[in-house]
Amino acid sequence: MTTLVFGGTGFIGRRAIPLLVERGQQVVVVDLNPASADYSAYGDAVRVMGGDITSFEDVIKAVMAVRPDRIMNLAYLLGSGEDTPHFSLRINILGMDNVFEAARLCGINRVTYASSIAVSGLQTNFGDRMTTEDDATYGTRQYAKHKMFNEYQASQYNRIYGMNITGIRPSNVTGYDKVRGSTDHVRCITEPAEGLPINFPYKAIRRLPLHVDEIAEIFTRVTLADSSRYEVYNSGGTQISLGELADIVREFIPDADITFDDEGGLEHSDNYLVDNSRLLTEFELEYKPYRDRVLQMINEVRAHHNMPLVEAK
Repeated sequence: MTTLVFGGTGFIGRRAIPLLVERGQQVVVVDLNPASADYSAYGDAVRVMGGDITSFEDVIKAVMAVRPDRIMNLAYLLGSGEDTPHFSLRINILGMDNVFEAARLCGINRVTYASSIAVSGLQTNFGDRMTTEDDATYGTRQYAKHKMFNEYQASQYNRIYGMNITGIRPSNVTGYDKVRGSTDHVRCITEPAEGLPINFPYKAIRRLPLHVDEIAEIFTRVTLADSSRYEVYNSGGTQISLGELADIVREFIPDADITFDDEGGLEHSDNYLVDNSRLLTEFELEYKPYRDRVLQMINEVRAHHNMPLVEAK
């Protein structure tokens, strides 16, 4: 069985590809920067090709050459896109549509893709209640609008052509090497781990972090399923304020220099009360305690800089 992964050398792809191989998949990666990840350790199980997702010719050539059993699309421009509207639209909307259309033309009905929690917008749109995949979307930034359209377009392909395209809405994906998109919840861990001070505008602002290893497992399980009960799934995560996250970091690094300009900021929080029971139940997922992930990230940073590791407490 073969899985074709667009954007497979990126932040999530580098974790998902090994999981696919472990489950017996032949994997073909198509990426604009094919040399940015090294899969040579997997031998013939992973093949990497250059290709531009914004070019329909590149996309359909890849699908026709590989003839995969399923496709995973992790190629997107993370972040708001407010400063690069044309470029962002080409990747996030045209690129996604190229994948859907190439899959349709080549008879590849099983496709998974990355949507985003950004579609929901601020938590204030929902009050103090948990949100589900069926709630209205209120995202205002360009990235959110792109993901809203991706979900609409996927639904159209499913309805009109009988395809099985499934979207995952990652929350605030976190990992020691994340540098794009929402990163305050990452920097609150990684910079103190390196011994650097860090300052944030708001202490009470809340995030919904989920470690990249877990989102990679989600994409792997959903992609390898022959079908899904729903068209879109919330990943969920651990709701936490930056102040609370700072307290966890200080448990491991007592002298961590983490400061805040304002004790408040809750009203600025994006959607953080998220029901992910649909995903956890259908795909039998369970996340590690986030405190364990914080320690993991601290030690990944410290190992990278040849610093002494921190012991669990």
